[in-house]
Amino acid sequence: MQGKALGLTPAPGEGAQRPSDGQPVPAAAARQQPCAQGPAVAMVPSGMSSQDLSLVAKLINGGVAGLVGVTCVFPIDLAKTRLQNQHRSDLYRGMVDCLVKTARAEGFFGMYRGAAVNLTLVTPEKAIKLAANDFFRQLLMEDRMQRNLRMEMLAGCGAGMCQVVVTCPMEMLKIQLQDAGRLAGCPQGTAPAPPSRFYTMGSASTPKRPSATLIAWELLRTQGLAGLYRGLGATLLRDIPFSIIYFPLFANLNQRGLREHAGKASFAHSFASGCAAGSVAAVVVTPLDVLKTRVQTLQRGLGEDSYSGTIDCARRLWTREGPGAFMKGAGCRALVIAPLFGIAQGVYFLGVGERILQCFL
Repeated sequence: MQGKALGLTPAPGEGAQRPSDGQPVPAAAARQQPCAQGPAVAMVPSGMSSQDLSLVAKLINGGVAGLVGVTCVFPIDLAKTRLQNQHRSDLYRGMVDCLVKTARAEGFFGMYRGAAVNLTLVTPEKAIKLAANDFFRQLLMEDRMQRNLRMEMLAGCGAGMCQVVVTCPMEMLKIQLQDAGRLAGCPQGTAPAPPSRFYTMGSASTPKRPSATLIAWELLRTQGLAGLYRGLGATLLRDIPFSIIYFPLFANLNQRGLREHAGKASFAHSFASGCAAGSVAAVVVTPLDVLKTRVQTLQRGLGEDSYSGTIDCARRLWTREGPGAFMKGAGCRALVIAPLFGIAQGVYFLGVGERILQCFL
């Protein structure tokens, strides 16, 4: 039951393939189930095993969850980035103040600056993360019905390491777009500095509005692939501990609500477990997220520090802004991650991926 699911909610329909006598449902009976009846059993096409089909469904679930979640919480994520990048300044007094000022200065869609990057890359990011977690769980846990906290943490570690292939460049581009409005809104005396050596947006007389494509092209042209992977170490430092905390914590919280007759926890319990585990993991790794955001930000306002690396960033942050600076945006981050992973559990519970496959196979 629990072992079949990446440390997440078991895919709906996995426990529904056997009737009460424990015998498999005949293939003919499975084919007669229409799409509208839900994600019970999809006919497995020739050349594709049921395990392959389950993996495809999980990847679809991850992509759908990511797209819905990002759309819902992206403005809060933008506020988090701007608050974390605020150097000894009172431009924004908090999340609400940041969102209000952003909406006034840039309009409603200004709160979604950088969302296109996330919406484009969130599906492969979730696909890699979930598939990697599933792979490592199968590899490390001989009896997947038994809880093994150490193996679950190792599986989460492997998933966190794999996902940065997409996460690092995605976050790199997203941060530049999210922070552009903060730099433009700096008050007199702390106006943004001229574009840095890392990328330029046209000449001084004819500046171009920054876009993910332009920034990516300039970084590749001037620095090669390494430019897109700036802050890779900081990203690993954030994502590995997050996955180590989140996956085992969710699996164990969700297990407490397991209903024997259904073979899975209720929707409300899975949703609450995802929110709780996501919030805890998000707050714990907030200091690492602040370091990652600062290191990956390329353009600075006047008087704002530049950093040679993660250690240099941590040292300057501690000495110039104090220990409280490491928790900047912690509330925003919890508000982003909690519903994001709660939505993910909802998508898995409803079996969106299984329903889509059943309609087309």
